[in-house]
Amino acid sequence: MICTKMKAACLLLLGAYTILITGCSTDQRIAKKVGKEFKNSQAIKQYQVGFALYNMDDKKMIYQKDADKYFTPASNTKLYTFYASLKMLPERMPALKYIEKNDSLIFWGTGDPAFLQFAVKDQSAYNFLLSSNKKLFFAPGRYSGTFFGDGWAWDDYDYYYQPEISEMPIMDNMVTSTYVNPNKINIVPKVFAPCFSVDSTKTTGNFQVTRDFLTNKFHHPAVAVKPGYNQQNPYKTSPQTTIEVLGDTLHKPVGLIDLKIPANAKTLYGAKRDSVLKHMMLPSDNFIAEHLLLVCSNQLGDTLSTTKAIQYINKHYLSFLPDKVKWVDGSGLSRQNLFTPRDMVYLLDSIYKQVNDPVKLFDMMPAGGKSGTLKNAYPKTDNPFVYGKTGSLGGVHNQSGFVLTKKGKTYIYSFMNNGFVKPTAEVRAEMVRVITYIHDNF
Repeated sequence: MICTKMKAACLLLLGAYTILITGCSTDQRIAKKVGKEFKNSQAIKQYQVGFALYNMDDKKMIYQKDADKYFTPASNTKLYTFYASLKMLPERMPALKYIEKNDSLIFWGTGDPAFLQFAVKDQSAYNFLLSSNKKLFFAPGRYSGTFFGDGWAWDDYDYYYQPEISEMPIMDNMVTSTYVNPNKINIVPKVFAPCFSVDSTKTTGNFQVTRDFLTNKFHHPAVAVKPGYNQQNPYKTSPQTTIEVLGDTLHKPVGLIDLKIPANAKTLYGAKRDSVLKHMMLPSDNFIAEHLLLVCSNQLGDTLSTTKAIQYINKHYLSFLPDKVKWVDGSGLSRQNLFTPRDMVYLLDSIYKQVNDPVKLFDMMPAGGKSGTLKNAYPKTDNPFVYGKTGSLGGVHNQSGFVLTKKGKTYIYSFMNNGFVKPTAEVRAEMVRVITYIHDNF
């Protein structure tokens, strides 16, 4: 009997040892093959590349190439904003703070990006203000930052991807102009229509709207509008602009009041958090990303501050990262952000655990060949094998996410490329080649 038990125990130990050895040898084989792909790539040798590949089952880093070096992340930064929002925000976003006092409804912004946002289309705050029979007063002053984030390119002020940051954003903080006929455009919010003028000195070229840097004066050339024309220009934010846009949208007056938010202010909840996160991730929406950090800050106290939110998140939720992050904004527009590839991998692993539902998580992320910013990066398919986040600036192009292999494995990867002068399409193609290789072979 004793011999039989000893034999069984030995067999168990031998089996466990065999599995361990097999697992190690598999990871070593993958590391060797992936390393060979990098070594043989002539393109990758021409710029700075960081890469990390992580085995989720074994909780082990399989392969690293300068994974502890810092890179400009661009919109990979939104993964940090995504994680912070999962940790700090309730299932319904705080849309407004308010009090009712005598015949007045006084409200404060929370930074909520969903107020009539063109993709989320949440009308919770709008309907609340519209249905009130009291006098409406907006109380500004909660936001402590500037209208642009640290390190943003100021000469991009007129582009759709860089709207201003404000405590109560409305309609993406942008003016949308669309084709009506060759001689007319539709302008939303309509309150900005009188701010548009024709530049009679420009009579050739395409119809294009531009805005003055410091004012809400918009100009367009004296040329015909073409069918399908659609353009968004950020508007110059201010408390006065906020109440004018609100009044025009609600079709009733909204006043300004100087009043600090009291302790008994109530919270109006609006859009579903996960819906907002999805609308940030798929098109890589900078506006939503920046304002999500303000909503996180709203959960901490009276002041809306990107810096305050990031400091809190670093201290309370990111201590597991191997490398200290340099994180300054929510969207990644700033080149002051610096993250390592291995930090990106461990962050994604924590996101995966936090959501605790791969189907739900992958639905909120761009999918290779199917949706979001990865739709055109990989071949068109109904069964994507890559889910992740891209990040692009001049000389910067990154991907961090999950790769599903033909053998049924799911790996986390971060592929960061900085300092290149060649076309971004060539850098993207090299990333796609390597990630597809991992999918096909492991």
